[in-house]
Amino acid sequence: MLQMATILCYASYFLFATTLIPLIKHDFWIFRVFEYPRLQKLVINLALIVLILCFAFPKERYSYLVLAMLVVNLIYLCYLIFPYTRLAQKQIVTTKNPSGANNLKILIANVYQENRNWAAYFKIIKDCGPDIVLMVETNGWWQEQMDGLSNTYPYQHKVPLENTYGMLLYSKLPLEGKVDFLVEADIPSIETVVSLASGKKVRLFCLHPKPPVPQENPRSTERDKEILLVAKKANASELPVVVMGDLNDVAWSYTTGLFGKISGLLDPRRGRGFFNSFNAKYFFLRFPLDHIFCSSDFALRSIKRLASCGSDHFPVYVNLELAPQLEQFNESLEATPEEKQLAAQKIEAC
Repeated sequence: MLQMATILCYASYFLFATTLIPLIKHDFWIFRVFEYPRLQKLVINLALIVLILCFAFPKERYSYLVLAMLVVNLIYLCYLIFPYTRLAQKQIVTTKNPSGANNLKILIANVYQENRNWAAYFKIIKDCGPDIVLMVETNGWWQEQMDGLSNTYPYQHKVPLENTYGMLLYSKLPLEGKVDFLVEADIPSIETVVSLASGKKVRLFCLHPKPPVPQENPRSTERDKEILLVAKKANASELPVVVMGDLNDVAWSYTTGLFGKISGLLDPRRGRGFFNSFNAKYFFLRFPLDHIFCSSDFALRSIKRLASCGSDHFPVYVNLELAPQLEQFNESLEATPEEKQLAAQKIEAC
């Protein structure tokens, strides 16, 4: 029993560390990677409390302290996760209107470059009928397989690459824009203006920065810079804005939170659920990495995580309605002077 108590005690210490480490605002990967598994940490935290109470009930003062710290940690993790539950307030109001000329239906999919199940994506695109399809991790092979979309989606921006950062953007609606390489010479992004069926225009940004992991980039510096550069562009836009893609960052990270405040864009998941898009292959290791953010003049018709197509990411579908008359019901975001200064420092960091 003493051995069990010792194991549970050390497991609790490790869990505390994984909660505290992300509070250190450092770009090195070890400080950023523990931002991802908040829901997993909550489940483990709850399991540790149950195991301690059932099999190693505290007998020493330090054991009571460990149990108390677990309870505090559990409360803190619940506080962090709560905005993405259905009990929380929605950041974007729901519209019940049927889809019409002011709607923008979007499908984003990280296809996993080595995946060969292209037919599954054709089926999903046919079934949900998006106006815009963004596919990332796409190379020349994927571009060839997707050429069949050209008749239905004649407006395109295509950047096939062999480095797992290629992008293919297909649209039924007219596009006018360009491909950028904002931070790194081999990491593209797309900025374009889409004309809705009503004639109204929306500025669209598509991103897929590198994640802060040792095999890709040991620091989050470049990722954070690209995300925040787009935040500034979005904030300065006179048109309604949508930002979408695999940001390789979770919805609740401090960088994504800073992005929201600098850009003023809203997250349709808040108040509705996690919509974890990665990892499709491992149930307990899933995080919301694929994002669609929009300006406050949109309302949400629907958001769905779609079936796996052989990739390590699930596709995500969002139906937005441009509805400026409902803007007053959406949350308003604004960065503090300190947050603006932090964003400026991150943009100048590399």
